[in-house]
Amino acid sequence: MKINYSDQNVIDDRKSIFLAGPTPRKGNVISWRTKACQILKKAGFDGVVYVPEYSTLKPKEDYVDQAMWERKALENATIIVFWIPRKLPDMAAFTTNVEFGYWLHSKKVLYGRPDDADKIKYLDWLYKVDYGKEPYNDLESLLKEAIKLADDLYDGCASKLLPLEKRKIVKKVN
Repeated sequence: MKINYSDQNVIDDRKSIFLAGPTPRKGNVISWRTKACQILKKAGFDGVVYVPEYSTLKPKEDYVDQAMWERKALENATIIVFWIPRKLPDMAAFTTNVEFGYWLHSKKVLYGRPDDADKIKYLDWLYKVDYGKEPYNDLESLLKEAIKLADDLYDGCASKLLPLEKRKIVKKVN
């Protein structure tokens, strides 16, 4: 497993999982992505994990540079995992709301949040409507499903991502 942080060039054309969700803005709040990477490593994920934080686990100071890195990594990701442990005011995840809505129709999104997350009812509803699935409430289960889907969707022989129209994704529920 290779962790690709936002202070590094985006690694592309590899099986990958993007860890989307809130980024701590205060030094005393520990990033949930640290635990996520530990879970992915323990589960044997052999692709790239995009972590939209510096390798020092501090957010980038240049907003445009950070946004452009994330955009490129999100486009390259085989699977986008949204884990939203929203707690106001320290983990607001306002940008995450926009990203979730933007990428939801890519059909490469998996979504979860702890049961005690704040203000997630609308995200839950959107996920249910568009994917016909309940959100995950356990980070480990969410990431194990992400590994399975990344393995299923990645064309390892050609070392390229399958085009969206050829991916085996859960069909939209009408």
